[in-house]
Amino acid sequence: MSVNVTLNNGVEMPALGFGVFQTPPETTAASVAEALRVGYRLIDTAASYFNEREVGDGIRRSGVDRSEVFVETKLWISDYGYDEALHAFDKSAAKLGIEQIDLLLLHQPVPTQFDKTVEAYKALEKLLVDGKVRAIGVSNFMPEVLTNLLEQTSVVPAVNQVEVHPYFGQRDVQAANAEHGILTQAWSPMGGITSYRGDSSRSTFDDPVIGEIAATHGRTPAQIMLRWHLQEGRSAIPKSVNPERIASNFDVFDFELTADELAAIDGLDTGVRGGPDPETVTPEAFGRDIPEA
Repeated sequence: MSVNVTLNNGVEMPALGFGVFQTPPETTAASVAEALRVGYRLIDTAASYFNEREVGDGIRRSGVDRSEVFVETKLWISDYGYDEALHAFDKSAAKLGIEQIDLLLLHQPVPTQFDKTVEAYKALEKLLVDGKVRAIGVSNFMPEVLTNLLEQTSVVPAVNQVEVHPYFGQRDVQAANAEHGILTQAWSPMGGITSYRGDSSRSTFDDPVIGEIAATHGRTPAQIMLRWHLQEGRSAIPKSVNPERIASNFDVFDFELTADELAAIDGLDTGVRGGPDPETVTPEAFGRDIPEA
């Protein structure tokens, strides 16, 4: 069983997806196939993860019909600009082995080259009109940058994928998204990004508030955090390469958190970002070539 959300253009998307950020190419196909076997139907990747080809392999290996799998990927900043972004779609689609991408996002805004960011988004609009993608959106767009984009383009993004977990709620970003009818999709939905960066001082998995709620429901802390996202109306894309955790993370549709429990998790917000600050993303610091298909 899964739950779908309806995007602002009427397209239905599973609320809970499977992410492959930092999943090595050699284990990606098996992880994706296992996720689809368990019941996930949304797979999230990105050109800059360098594992799109293996995601496509995993989808085909799973035996699940392509029409049942919602494929989401993101264009990297090195491919911004109008013609560059159109070609970037071709690269991603070819690596994935599919003709149509269900949701295509711009991975980051580039504040120092915002004209190129806008041109790349206009290319996404063209791909949408041409039926090469079913929905378009953005990732890591803060409210002011989002407003700037909306003023220069015609299609409101369907999704804004941003860092959201119990220790970093980004309520202002979520509010701006909601104001425009944009779905907030949480990356690092359980706060794992802080451990990727070597910050082991605080882990959501060891948080006593989350632990107590988990004990009450006979669930894992991860399941509690994912349920929190779903009940507050967000999409979430947890990642794992462990088959047991892949299955456990999907087993979140048969219980409910109370209003008090949701509020308690909301109250854990530290305001401290785990991932890179979107304002610091520049081609000089973050540029990387995305290979041809």
